[in-house]
Amino acid sequence: MNPTPGLAPSPAAPPAELLRRTLRRHPSGVTVVTVPGPAGFTATSFTSVSLDPALVSFYVSSGASTAPAVRSAEVFAVHLLGAGQERVARAFARSGVDRFADAEWTATAEGLPLLTGVPAWLTARPVRLQPIGDHLLVVGRVLTAGGPATGAPLIHHDGGFGTLAAATGPIGDTRR
Repeated sequence: MNPTPGLAPSPAAPPAELLRRTLRRHPSGVTVVTVPGPAGFTATSFTSVSLDPALVSFYVSSGASTAPAVRSAEVFAVHLLGAGQERVARAFARSGVDRFADAEWTATAEGLPLLTGVPAWLTARPVRLQPIGDHLLVVGRVLTAGGPATGAPLIHHDGGFGTLAAATGPIGDTRR
């Protein structure tokens, strides 16, 4: 008996392949994480952790070319990409190239690259770095944020990029 209609069980596949195949069905917001250097990469693993204190997190592959810069960074920025910024997402996902060559950005006093033209961004100071499997978990305390916060987000789904319409309003009062 198939417990989930529409999904055929595939016990013969290795767990990594099962995870990859399953998570392709989960849409994720697309971000670019930057650190002084400059260094940066495209990430879909960004999430909020806590409101009080204000904490966020992301993962980076331990073998990524940017991993050493992330490990040593005293500050990082997360840029939430919007519809029409697929080129930025692809540029920061490439290996072996200067990811900042065609990017528009400015540097903070700490040398942190901030991409211009993104709907929203924030900066954070790392408070925890934890190896998890073949990735490094980075948790940071939010320092600053900015951007116009308008427009539809860029999302990653089923191996490609897309967008969705803006929400019509809040789902409910989350302060209860």
